[in-house]
Amino acid sequence: MKAHGVGRCGAIAAALVIAAVGARAEGPRARTGGGAPAADPQRAETVTLRDKFRGCIAGSWIGSAMGAVVEGWPREKVVAIYGTLDHLEPYSHYIEYTSWSRPAGTTEDGIERQKLIATAIIEKKDRILAQDLAAVWRRDLDPERMVYKQEPYDRSLFELLRSGIPATELGRLSHFGNVITMARVSHPIGLINAGDPRTAADDTFEVGKLYMREIDFGLRWAALYNAGIAEACRPGASVDSVLATMQAHADYRAEKGSLFLGAKAEKFSYDTVASQLRRAIAIARESPDVETLRRRFDEHYSGGNYITYGLAQANEIVSKGIALFVFNRGDPRAAIVSAVNFGRDTDCLAAVAGGLCGALSGAQRLPPEWIDQVDAATRQDPYTNNRRTIGETADALYEAFQARQARLAAYVEEMRRDGR
Repeated sequence: MKAHGVGRCGAIAAALVIAAVGARAEGPRARTGGGAPAADPQRAETVTLRDKFRGCIAGSWIGSAMGAVVEGWPREKVVAIYGTLDHLEPYSHYIEYTSWSRPAGTTEDGIERQKLIATAIIEKKDRILAQDLAAVWRRDLDPERMVYKQEPYDRSLFELLRSGIPATELGRLSHFGNVITMARVSHPIGLINAGDPRTAADDTFEVGKLYMREIDFGLRWAALYNAGIAEACRPGASVDSVLATMQAHADYRAEKGSLFLGAKAEKFSYDTVASQLRRAIAIARESPDVETLRRRFDEHYSGGNYITYGLAQANEIVSKGIALFVFNRGDPRAAIVSAVNFGRDTDCLAAVAGGLCGALSGAQRLPPEWIDQVDAATRQDPYTNNRRTIGETADALYEAFQARQARLAAYVEEMRRDGR
C-alpha cells in the first residue's frame, strides 16, 4: 500500500489442538472456452492445521511481493507489459527518496506491519493487546530503516508512540479511518484465534487501536476478514462457511446512531459494510470469468487518485479479496494471480485474497518456488524488522496457538476435577 491518492474455550481446544484436521477445500474452477467456470463439486481434502497457518502466511507474503511489482497500475498497463504477471520480479518503491532495488520476492510495507503483529503473538504465546504490539514497535523499529519499507505515516505513528502517546490512543490521531492498513496486515490475529471467529474480531478492534479509531469502518472490514481467517482454520471449513462467518460479522460492533447509519433507505446509508460484502459475493458468483469480475468491480470502485490512499480503501480491497476467494474457490495460487493482474492496489488485494485462501487450503496449494523465492529475499533484506522465513513465522504462530489452547484445556480440566 502506497499513497496513490470457559465452556467455549474447552470446546475449541478439543477441536483444534490436534495434529491434523480435515478441511473441505474447494478446488479451482475448471475453465472452458472463454474462461467460463464449469460445474465442479467440492473436493474433500485433508489439510493440517499447521499447513493452514503456513498457507495463510505464505499466501499473504507472496501476494504482497508479486503484487508490489505492479502496485497502482491500471489493468491496461499490466496487460501491455506482462500480459499476465504470474511470477516474482524485482521492483522499486519510494523512489522519490530511496534508491533500493528490491530483489524478486521482497515483501512491502504491509508485511512489515504483519511481522510486528506476529512477533508480539509469538513472544507472548497468546492473544495480544495494543500495548503488546506497541512494545514490539518500540524495540524492533528503527526510523532510519523504516524509510525504505514503511509509509511515512507508519514513522509518524511510531514517533508519536515514542513521545509518550498511549498505544490505545494512537489511532485517534490517524487521518486514515477507512484505509486497508489493518485488514491486510493482521492475519496472525485470525490465526491465534483459529476456530474462534468472534474473538478474532474482538482482537482486531483491540490491536487496531494503534492505527485507527474503534468506530472506523476500516476496523469493521478488518474484523470480519479476521473472523473469516479464524473460520477457515476450523475442521470442516469450506468457502461457504467462511462466507457465512464474515457476513455474520459485517455488522459486528457497528455504531447504531444516525451519525453512522444515515438514512434508513440502504441507498442513503452511511454504513454500507454489509451491503458491499453482499454485492461482492454476488459479483463473484455471477461472473463467468475473471475479466468480467474485474469489470463489474470497476463499475463501483474507480478513480481515487485525488484522495490520499484512495486506491487502498478497506471496503474496496476486502470486497475484492473476498470475491476472488469465492471465484477461485479457495485456491491460493489462482487467487493471487487474479489479484496481481486486477489493477489498482494489487499488493494489498493479493495479500488479502492469498492469505484467506491459504488459511482454508494450506500452503501445499502454492508453488514451492514462490515460497523459496520470498524466503530468499527475506533472508537478505537489510531493512525488514524481522528475517523469519514464511515457515518459521507460521510454525512459531502455530506453536503459540498450541500453547494457548493447552493452557485453556488445562484450566478446563482443573475446574472439572474440582467440580466447579
